[in-house]
Amino acid sequence: MVLSFTGRQVGKSVLSTPERAPDRQPAIRTGPARRGRELSARPRCEILHNGKTTKMNGELIEDPATVADLSHRCAESYGVKQAQRMMGLAFRDQRIPTVEEFKEAAEREHLVAVRLTPA
Repeated sequence: MVLSFTGRQVGKSVLSTPERAPDRQPAIRTGPARRGRELSARPRCEILHNGKTTKMNGELIEDPATVADLSHRCAESYGVKQAQRMMGLAFRDQRIPTVEEFKEAAEREHLVAVRLTPA
């Protein structure tokens, strides 16, 4: 899946980020809150998936428990090695963190997610 949106500060530039929604969940786990706020400030985006482009709206999710659940499901869908690479994270002990560990990280690092719905 490729997510494209126009940045708030950059204006006309389009940022495309490879993403994959776990279990077909229409949400994107983002890194620090800045990136999620950037997307939610301009809620219109496009997703290219299986050769089809769909216009979407983004809604910022800041609740650490929700972000943790989404992150955990994403990591489980990838597996340990690929999750670290795709999510840009390093897991201790080469295992997928628990939901509680993801929640602690979301609170500490101000991680957010963006829920996507068709425009």
